[in-house]
Amino acid sequence: MFNFFKKKEKQELHEMTAAADGRVIPMSEASDAVFSSCALGNGIVICPTGNMVVAPADGKVTATMDKSNHAVGMELEGGIEILIHIGVDTVSLKGEGFESFIKPGDEVKAGTELIRFDRESMEAKGYCMEVMQIVTEDGAASKIEYSTGMEAKAGQTVVARW
Repeated sequence: MFNFFKKKEKQELHEMTAAADGRVIPMSEASDAVFSSCALGNGIVICPTGNMVVAPADGKVTATMDKSNHAVGMELEGGIEILIHIGVDTVSLKGEGFESFIKPGDEVKAGTELIRFDRESMEAKGYCMEVMQIVTEDGAASKIEYSTGMEAKAGQTVVARW
């Protein structure tokens, strides 16, 4: 009856930073139709200016692409599952130009270096090197607020809150 006297549980705020340096745009503007349609999930796209992908928050590495090193799956603190995908059609490079520093099961802190990639060489070969940060969970994803339209610093600029 007198619920206003009860203490409200404090909701914990979680943040995800940019996984790479560069310009942040909405997922709907990704160059690849699979990503822009949000078929894999919503998130943000980074048009990278550097060559490094870092952990966007504290979490656990859940998947790596051993042969190609072009993507990594993570479970972030706060229960959000994400996929960080580097480039469009870069799986066809079979790992050439990618160097991974992580393996499944690794616990990482925000800013930990995950994958280095040779952006300039890949762009010279005609690859689109957008870095997609995709939230792959449907339920929790609806509560996420994304920030786009800015230049981001990897591991520092907040691009999502929930």
